[in-house]
Amino acid sequence: MGNFDRLTSVFSFDFDAANPLSFTQLNFWLFFIVVFLIFTVLELTKKVKLAAFFISILAGLFFFKYYDTAFIFTLIGLNYFIFQENFEKSWQKWTAFTLVNGAAIVYYGYKLSENQFILKLSAYDCWMLFLGAVFLLSRFKEKFWVRSFFLTGVSLFFYYKSSQLFVLLLGLSLVVNYLLGKWIFSAETNLRKKWIITFSAIFNILILGYFKYAYFFTDAYNDLFHTNIEVINYFAYWANGFWGEGTFALRILLPVGVSFFTFQSISYVVDIYRKEIEPVKSFFDYTFFVTFFPQLVAGPIVRARDFIPQIQQPYQLDNKDFSWAIVQIVKGLIKKVVLADYIAIHFIDLVADAPETFPGFVSILAMWGYSLQIYGDFSGYTDMAIGISRLMGFKLLENFNSPYKAVSVADFWRRWHKSLGSWLRDYLYIPLGGNRTGGIGTYIASTIVFVFLILITKWYELIFVYLGLMILYVYGVLFVKNFKKLIHRDLNLLITMVVGGLWHGASENFVIWGAMNGLALIIYNYWKKISPYENNKGRFTHFWKIFITFNFITFTRIWFRLEDDGQPLLMLNQIAHHFDFSWPVFLKVLSTYDSIFVVMVLGFVVHWLPAKIKLAWEYRFEQLSIPMKVFSVSIILLAMYQAISDVSKPFVYFQF
Repeated sequence: MGNFDRLTSVFSFDFDAANPLSFTQLNFWLFFIVVFLIFTVLELTKKVKLAAFFISILAGLFFFKYYDTAFIFTLIGLNYFIFQENFEKSWQKWTAFTLVNGAAIVYYGYKLSENQFILKLSAYDCWMLFLGAVFLLSRFKEKFWVRSFFLTGVSLFFYYKSSQLFVLLLGLSLVVNYLLGKWIFSAETNLRKKWIITFSAIFNILILGYFKYAYFFTDAYNDLFHTNIEVINYFAYWANGFWGEGTFALRILLPVGVSFFTFQSISYVVDIYRKEIEPVKSFFDYTFFVTFFPQLVAGPIVRARDFIPQIQQPYQLDNKDFSWAIVQIVKGLIKKVVLADYIAIHFIDLVADAPETFPGFVSILAMWGYSLQIYGDFSGYTDMAIGISRLMGFKLLENFNSPYKAVSVADFWRRWHKSLGSWLRDYLYIPLGGNRTGGIGTYIASTIVFVFLILITKWYELIFVYLGLMILYVYGVLFVKNFKKLIHRDLNLLITMVVGGLWHGASENFVIWGAMNGLALIIYNYWKKISPYENNKGRFTHFWKIFITFNFITFTRIWFRLEDDGQPLLMLNQIAHHFDFSWPVFLKVLSTYDSIFVVMVLGFVVHWLPAKIKLAWEYRFEQLSIPMKVFSVSIILLAMYQAISDVSKPFVYFQF
């Protein structure tokens, strides 16, 4: 594919379902470079901006023989200068306007008389015309508004290239939540505000529930009552009737990033309800906040109070920010391509797909590798998102803080996927009562969680377990001091972690994964009060705390990595009964996957390096000249892309 063909495919409306636009593709970086160049030009003075815009566009269009589109841009430019020029009398301006546009009409009328099309627009032309409209708007509006308009259009286009017509679902969510934010802010009574916030929660949860849990609920209902109800995608039937058969798949597919933009929308309306923020005045600002393309499809989850104020700030990018952003992007690419994809394709997937064909100790090595893989995959994505955002003048909050340095389960969850953890804390754990108290919400939520457990696992004996726990609860409230406060805290924590598991998907394995982490947090809350090692700062103690925490987190990820029910037990059975460790076998495994283990060891060593060493390297990069920065980054990327396999792995969190 030629360079121009590649460029037009990136900016066309052709959707490649097998290879959607993502950060690890060259196509994405072509997309970003074009967007960033135009974004930068928007910050220039009007004369320089206009000159740069028309010179580059006209030269490009004439070179590629897009004569009709070039003519349109010339016409736009002439009209721009007519309205910008100060004529002595107004009739002179309108005369010039009439002559220029009249000539254009006559010209195209002549072409039409020869049975030629007036204008042949490709998707690429439409994109260029959109940019032209942005530059024209910059003549009449403040550049902040134009920048918001431009990046909103870019972000929606990016989501289309990632998810095709699911962009319509995103658009529906944007319109409804923007209006709900306005409505709840203007509501005069608390009762009315509560009704609006209830409707908002139901609307957003229904979007998430329909696309993520429709098959789960239907299958559970069929199993429980021995029915044969089928899921019907009514939206697809209606849309196909409007756009034509085959436009939408009849099977319900999960839109990319639906969990992220739904949580973002919920937090926006709830924060207005809590009077922590005011609704944005511009719909484009709100749309820009939700759809900002670096974080749209896989996070981090951005709060309105952190992001929206930045929209109206002037664009700034000094050498420190530029260098830091480049480091984050390169670091993210290395994490994804080398740490995540390379070890996954060539080792982890082979073991996880058939653990019974390997000795049990190899499954342990594979799960250690998986902990590195999922960290490299997800933190790599957010590193790139944060770096790209910083280049464009926006600061997103850190999402990972060396999680495998954690000395406890609680410490781990303060370091891992911080945006989701803080969201669950602020919008679920604290409303339930947090670590202080509980109410009817705690009881309702705990009942719903138990119902989920019964439906997912089909362990109907859990009903008796639930009744037994209720009896113990009543006994504890009556006879044990502070029991109610402690049990509410523990229930709220367990509910939050189980919901976190369900957020990842409606399966037995995700629920077990969430429940195990919730129980571990509860046990740790009691253990830290009596542990003689809690405040011990010795290196040996510190090492064992990290070792135990890392291995527990890795153990729970058996249920996270193996999707089918029962698969985790197969791997555990292989580890327990067919461990089969011996030095000859171990050395053979090492020699077979030698490059994999080298990458794994290097990955863990770099991860566990002290933060001051990593900051020192970032500072050294910042001090380099621009040519040396380009040279060093080019060498790193060239070496890194040697690890790219023929098989491309999507980002893990795209499925959530």
